[in-house]
Amino acid sequence: QVQLVESGGGLVQPGGSLRLSCAASGSIFRIYVMGWYRQAPGKQRELVATITSGGNTNYADSVKGRFTISRDNAKNTVYLQMNSLKPEDTAVYYCGAYNANYGRYDYWGQGTQVTVSS
Repeated sequence: QVQLVESGGGLVQPGGSLRLSCAASGSIFRIYVMGWYRQAPGKQRELVATITSGGNTNYADSVKGRFTISRDNAKNTVYLQMNSLKPEDTAVYYCGAYNANYGRYDYWGQGTQVTVSS
């Protein structure tokens, strides 16, 4: 069993930065691909970024060059550094643990709100 707890959300002005953290319980964290997703009001949940256990990353086109995903396997934590934030980045951000053997996300966090507004 893995529990994921996100933190670091908040209110920020356009152009500002935030760093989200997702702390995982359980020693099997390192074998999962970790992903950040977001869901804005009235919209479907969408992929933001993923990172493999070896550090390979993938980003949605809308955040490329502005967001950086990273992980610290020793701390069982994945991060999302968000720079040059825009109002359209406003959403609840979720981290998930992807099981490549089964092609599914096994675990999700509870989400953290990010609001970009002046």
